[in-house]
Amino acid sequence: MVEQTLKITGLDCMDCAKALQTAVAALPQVEAAEVRFFEGTLTVQGDVDMDELHKLINKLGYTVASGKDGVGDTAPAAEPNVVVGFWRYLVQQVETQLALIGAGVILLSFGAGWLGAPRWAVVVLQLAALILAGWPIARSGLVNLWINRAFNINFLMTVAGLGAVVIGEYAEAAALILLFDLAEALEGFTNERARGAIVQLQELSPTHAVRLKDGEERLVPVEDLAPGETILVSPGERIPLDGLIVEGQSDINQAPITGESIPVWKGVGEEVFSGTVNGNGRLLVEVTRLVSDSTLQRIIEMVTEAQSRQSRSQKFIDRFAQYYTPAMVILAILMALVPPLVFGAPFTNLADGTRGWLYRALALLVIGCPCALVISTPVTMVAGLTKAAREGVLFKGGIFLEALSQVEVYAFDKTGTLTIGQPRVVEGKDLDCLGNLECEPCSDLLALAYALERHSTHPLAQAIITAAEERGVTDRYPPATNLVTRGGRGLEGQVNGHKMTIGSRRLFLEEHHIPDEVHAWVDQAEAEGKTAMLVCDGERVRGFIAVADTVREEAQGVIGELNRMQKHTIMLTGDNATVAGAVGALIGLDAVRSNLLPGDKQTAVAQLRENFGKIAMVGDGINDAPALAAADVGIAMGGSGSAQAMETADVVLMADDIHKLPFAIKLSAFANRLIRQNIGFSLWSKLLVAVIALLGYAPLWLAVLADMGVSLLVTLNGLRAMRFNG
Repeated sequence: MVEQTLKITGLDCMDCAKALQTAVAALPQVEAAEVRFFEGTLTVQGDVDMDELHKLINKLGYTVASGKDGVGDTAPAAEPNVVVGFWRYLVQQVETQLALIGAGVILLSFGAGWLGAPRWAVVVLQLAALILAGWPIARSGLVNLWINRAFNINFLMTVAGLGAVVIGEYAEAAALILLFDLAEALEGFTNERARGAIVQLQELSPTHAVRLKDGEERLVPVEDLAPGETILVSPGERIPLDGLIVEGQSDINQAPITGESIPVWKGVGEEVFSGTVNGNGRLLVEVTRLVSDSTLQRIIEMVTEAQSRQSRSQKFIDRFAQYYTPAMVILAILMALVPPLVFGAPFTNLADGTRGWLYRALALLVIGCPCALVISTPVTMVAGLTKAAREGVLFKGGIFLEALSQVEVYAFDKTGTLTIGQPRVVEGKDLDCLGNLECEPCSDLLALAYALERHSTHPLAQAIITAAEERGVTDRYPPATNLVTRGGRGLEGQVNGHKMTIGSRRLFLEEHHIPDEVHAWVDQAEAEGKTAMLVCDGERVRGFIAVADTVREEAQGVIGELNRMQKHTIMLTGDNATVAGAVGALIGLDAVRSNLLPGDKQTAVAQLRENFGKIAMVGDGINDAPALAAADVGIAMGGSGSAQAMETADVVLMADDIHKLPFAIKLSAFANRLIRQNIGFSLWSKLLVAVIALLGYAPLWLAVLADMGVSLLVTLNGLRAMRFNG
């Protein structure tokens, strides 16, 4: 069976993708069709007539991008400046180009009217604007109705626009369609940016690896490697494939996969993951998985699948339109025809002023125009999104602003989210300590460690360098010479002619006598989840320095506020149980789950949803991406968060902290209240005027007032979100 994959442009929503998939699947010779919305691809199986397929895709309003093997190479909207990026997106799309021209034409019509131009000239300009902006929408709605036998949002807006034209409100019709074009463009722009996350994830894994075969080293594509083959990973390189170490030992930075804050020491027989970074050691690794089955590739697949599942919940207006629009059209037709045909009632208006049933049906159709429903919710969302952006919270669409306050459980990653994400010296003690950890002997211990580590790029060394700089002891000793790395367990060198050593307790147990007092200090530090390093001045073990990832200052306050909101809080982390438990207890979390790989986090999210209901995941790293995508709302840290987490997430906290999370939740609840008020007011007011129209007492001006007036009122109500202060 022939399988072909095409890159599709113009997919703005999941409903668009579903409609395209349904239409393509109905073609002759198509055995199966799948549209992957977040990849923007269409995969077709079967002996398909490609010309016919392309014609169908174009007829539905989408295009096939050019590129090798049919997969396009169009770049996502990745402009750092969102305003500039959105403008470029607008001018690159045919539909939005027409909408921009239409906007200029309608502005011209307003100017012409103000200057006293004839009414017919103003109307012609407004109709031209409507046709320019509305033609792609009407075509899509009608073609989808013809091919898939289903109403979509484009058909809904077409009916609304035509209803406004029928009553002579040409400016209203054009403005409504222009606003809808803008909303669709915003949604498409956001999705294009999100699709770039998959490409960025793929770039984490090297495309080539050094294969060892028959004593020869050869650079080959990773796709050519099979399980059982051996590859060479030099210090500082990314590990290209999952495998087992068969020779060598090194510290591995697994943060991209497990989220561990400190590199993990690994030796022969231990597993390493694709996308992680080798430290100082030279490794020979036996490949255990094909590149398509690697840990990083599975993360990419989980992100794609989880986002697709999450996005299947339709917006309220789409669900409502499936019944509301056909019902109003059918009711208007019945209202115009049944009384005259069955009861002999007048079809047209009578000379005595009695309104005919055609007029009443037209008034009902105008009243039934869902302008207030269609406009009021986006206005509320735009106001809320704008307010949130001003406060440093970026929501990637109104649907997530609606959903956030409905979440029952908030899951947090540890490293970089609840903690700083960088190791810092949190403790250090010399045997001659005077009772103050910043006393002269303890400061001298730190200065000695700095002399050894000052040129190292290792995360633990950077913590010592930072602490020495903060305490002002960087000039106490000259830089160490004749430095020797002790197999990733420590470092030794000459300082003032004496051999000095800094390293793990494992190294010191083999080569030095450790005083019982230092043993006790190290035991206590490791029990608290800290990483301890011992220091020897050549004659004796002087003391120890403990490094740990410190808790963010705002974390405890944020968790406390969520608990007062009666929200469940839990940590999902790749770190070990000791570290995770200490952090969880300190900030007051309800529960802690540790030693989790990305897939484990995604599974935990699903389990928590079953137990508590809707769930939000807060994280900052690549390893959080599957859980962020699987959650009902994914929340990423901005300042320190990875680009992948930020693009995968639905909400981004732009500052490098989580103190705005409670504000975002309260804003979401306020916006939801406004939306409920707007929907209720729109429906009840329209129902009232519909009854009046049925009785023949509603002139068209009242129908216009009911439509425009309600739209104005709910819009003003929705704009209250701009003034929300938490």
